[in-house]
Amino acid sequence: MKVQFKRRIFANLFILFLTISITSCKENSEKEEVTEVAVEEVAQVDPFFKLSLAEWSLHKAIMDKSMSPFAFAEKAKEYGFSGLEYVSQLYTPQIEKMGMQAVMDTLLAKSKEHGMTNVLIMVDGEGDLADPSVKVRDEAVEKHKKWVDAAQFLGCHAIRVNTFGSNEPKEWNKGVVDGLTKLSKYAATKNINVLVENHGWLSSDIPKLMAAINEVNMPNCGTLPDFGNFCIKRKEGERWGECEEEYADIYDGVKQMMTKAKAVSAKSYDFDDDGYETKLDYPRLMGIVKDAGYTGFVGVEYEGDRLSEEEGIMATKELLLKSVQDIEKN
Repeated sequence: MKVQFKRRIFANLFILFLTISITSCKENSEKEEVTEVAVEEVAQVDPFFKLSLAEWSLHKAIMDKSMSPFAFAEKAKEYGFSGLEYVSQLYTPQIEKMGMQAVMDTLLAKSKEHGMTNVLIMVDGEGDLADPSVKVRDEAVEKHKKWVDAAQFLGCHAIRVNTFGSNEPKEWNKGVVDGLTKLSKYAATKNINVLVENHGWLSSDIPKLMAAINEVNMPNCGTLPDFGNFCIKRKEGERWGECEEEYADIYDGVKQMMTKAKAVSAKSYDFDDDGYETKLDYPRLMGIVKDAGYTGFVGVEYEGDRLSEEEGIMATKELLLKSVQDIEKN
């Protein structure tokens, strides 16, 4: 009897233990499922913008001829982008060899083949729109017109221009207002926007830039805020090279430019172990972009040296998406 009683107690205890274990495992499993769902829901938060790739992110590969500029659409699609931002100077050899129209025909065919949206053309090397000389400015305007035509042909909404010519504030203002007005009037006939990027000299002195844009006062003349180009003065007055003076508050600068923005350039240089940019507060910058009500394309433009171009592009893209999550959390 004692043996049977002990066996019965043991059996009951075992059943009780087994029940508790099963219940506990089920609860833990349900908790894990809830956690997985929560993570998945966060990951599926849609960005408020569309992703485009600035071709300058691939300029090293194009310039050393390890990649054809005509492969741009295919590469951008492969990296998960839907928009293309062309760089005019990367097609100079092809234009000299094939002609402008043949190059544009090829780019349009490639963008259609890969289902990509042509967003804009970044125009370089076509003269100084803010030169003190009216003759020089007018020549620059004429040289830019073919890129307005090219943008219209490709279905882009804009060209990005530079505003070099003078670094003396009053002289620059007079010249840039004149140059931008003349080019914007022509671009308006093609339904194309003319965008000024903070791209060095006084275009990076944001109050002076915005004063000029407001003086032009045309619906198709706006800005392209770049997260990283805020050098006002470089060593020995050069356009590029060692920076001697930067605009004091880049976040304030982006905020001012967003009032007239029709495109945004997400510049990046390097990343920490958590994937954040080491020089730029991306969640803060993207918060400024969102607060401005901007929902267009944000172009990834990696310009670093430590990572490969492909690695830098993907790291910037992931940081943009991560910044959306950070904004949602806050």
